[in-house]
Amino acid sequence: MMMRMSSSSPGPARPRVLSGIQPTADSFHLGNYLGALRHWVSMQFDHDAFYCIVDMHAITVDYDPQILRERTLGSTAQLIAMGVDPRQCTLFVQSHVPEHAQLAWVMGCLTGFGEAARMTQFKDKTAKGGQDRATVGLFTYPVLQAADILLYQADRVPVGEDQRQHLELTRDLVGRFNHRFGETFTLPEPHIIKDTAKISDLQEPTAKMSKSASSNAGIVDLLDEPKTSGKKIRSAVTDSGREVYFDEVEKPGISNLLTIYSALSGRTVEDVAATYDGRGYGDLKKDLAQVVEDFITPFRARTIELLEDRAELDAILREGAARARSVASETLADVYERIGFVPATPSESSR
Repeated sequence: MMMRMSSSSPGPARPRVLSGIQPTADSFHLGNYLGALRHWVSMQFDHDAFYCIVDMHAITVDYDPQILRERTLGSTAQLIAMGVDPRQCTLFVQSHVPEHAQLAWVMGCLTGFGEAARMTQFKDKTAKGGQDRATVGLFTYPVLQAADILLYQADRVPVGEDQRQHLELTRDLVGRFNHRFGETFTLPEPHIIKDTAKISDLQEPTAKMSKSASSNAGIVDLLDEPKTSGKKIRSAVTDSGREVYFDEVEKPGISNLLTIYSALSGRTVEDVAATYDGRGYGDLKKDLAQVVEDFITPFRARTIELLEDRAELDAILREGAARARSVASETLADVYERIGFVPATPSESSR
């Protein structure tokens, strides 16, 4: 592990972590929050955390420019509303740091075509429309993702199963670059979070809660009216019988509700289930609906408040980009020197 000064606080170095999220929806949903984003909040206190809204990744598929702008700001506001603190971490927008694209080109020149073609996520995303209709950006997505990580010399990267292959490519590129040009990049390790909550569709509890796959009734958007979210919980699909206990095979619907309850309340699943011994599904759904409403109400209000102060959001993102670039520019300069690029000299007018 490289020893360094933390970018967000003085003192001994903390392990650096890099994580990003695409601004591809108007609202984060409960699965996003309980599965990953709540851990961003906790990691910022014991890691040198770099959190990125990856808008460059978002344009690899069809999109609307104005909606992308709104969603980028909305994602920023929601992250802050849930507890990501720009004073504790580096929060920034990917396109505000041009070094991402610059390093991606270098790493793309070290990535084999066949290597990129084996990425399963590209195959999955082109399964419907076919690869002929896919963009080159979608194909090289994992290379840009590698650049995202390597720019900040991240020690750890939180990954789910869908991103594990991309991190392995990043690690391969580190080995390749360091062997050819000398020790330059930190080898990032996967950061496995043991208590990650797997949240399922409320109407199809054997499927993951997902913007792309879930119906409106099956997904709890964090910017919904709280009463709307509560109604969705009360209307969630349950299982046969009346007993409340955790069993993902026999009782996927009830198990999903218990998981949500446990994650939002901080109680164990067993403790929550014991509360409803002999009481049935109705009481569980009614109480959980209130827990969800109590969580969403202040989160939604804070997000709206932040979005109404565009100047403050802009200032936060400017500061985050400046902090990110202070690290990224050093990495890129080192890379450029090692691969043989002639360094740029300042113009007469800038001296």
